[in-house]
Parts: sequence; structure tokens; C-alpha cells
Amino acid sequence: MKLFITGISTDVGKTVASAIIVEALQADYWKPVQAGDLGNSDSHKVKSFVSNDKTIIRPNSYMLNTPASPHLAAEIDGITIDLKKIIEPKTENHLVIEGAGGVFVPLNDTDCVIDLIQPDYKVILVSRHYLGSINHTLLTIESLLNRKITIGGIIFSGEENKSTESIILNKTGVKCIGRIEQEPYFDQNVIKEYADRFRDNLLELQ
Repeated sequence: MKLFITGISTDVGKTVASAIIVEALQADYWKPVQAGDLGNSDSHKVKSFVSNDKTIIRPNSYMLNTPASPHLAAEIDGITIDLKKIIEPKTENHLVIEGAGGVFVPLNDTDCVIDLIQPDYKVILVSRHYLGSINHTLLTIESLLNRKITIGGIIFSGEENKSTESIILNKTGVKCIGRIEQEPYFDQNVIKEYADRFRDNLLELQ
């Protein structure tokens, strides 16, 4: 199973959600494009969060120095992101792929993150409540469906807002994998607790 983790915006909790899914499935993890924070990248964070001995953290296809939109970070580094050079790692294990920002974050002049999503991927969307998040969530789901991309489910992250969550689920019919509370911190134990909670719902996606 290949799960592509994307968000409705940046800083909505994709990396924590990815770590939980990786731990739940003892899956391999791959972030194709990392922009900025190379010393404490999302790959580093996921590695520090998971405690199983099966997961392999696969190397980034692109490691860009500037914390910015990948197209700009690449331009600053004097390169152009080429989708043909983003080659999915071969593994017999489940694979969790983490995107960068939302689905229409540009990678270059023509391609966006959504163009990384392959036909055999299932998307897990991470949504976080803020003013405008319903619109951002529905637009993201509409865009994925318009491209006939399979949506495996949605994870809500942060402070609970029952009205927001219920209207999103009722309007879209997308399955809720679970919700990640506004925890004071995340470590291996907290990640493992959520992994145990989410595992059954994730395994149903196979």
C-alpha cells in the first residue's frame, strides 16, 4: 500500500500524521522534496518519532536549502526540479510519501505537488481548523477527485471543531481516519498511542 500524505495548507500537521501512519503500518517513509531545515528535516523528525525496527527512511529526491515554496527554493539553489528525477524507492513494504505544503504548491513552472501523486497512491488529507479551513479542505478534495485520485481518508489535526469536521465529512463522504489532538508535545510514546488508534482504519484501506 502506498499512501500520499498531503495537507490543506502548510503547518497543518502532515509530518506528525505521517509519523503516526508510518508507525501504525511499520511502513517505509519518503519525502520526495525537502525545502529548508535540512539539519532537522521532516525525514529526521519521522525517524525520531517512530519506534518500530522495520521502517526505512528513504532519501529525499531533492534537498533544497531555503525554507520556501519548492519552485523558489530550487531557483535559489540554481536548479530546476525535474519530475523524471523523482523516482519512487523500491520496497516490498508499505510506503508513506509526504508531500510539501498543499497539493498546488509549485515544484517548477509547470508542475505542482499534485503531479507527484501516482495512480496507485491513496491520499490521506490532513486538515486543521482555522478560519477558511473548510473552504481549503473542500477545494483540495474537489481537486483530487477532479483528477480521479483516490482519497483514502482525512485526518483532523489540532483543536477540535465539531461543526467544521462534521460539515466536511457530510459534504464529501470521505472517511475519517482519526483526529490528532493539540498535544503539548509529541514523542515516540505519543506517536505509538495514535498509531494504535489509527491502525485498523488504515489497514482497511488495503
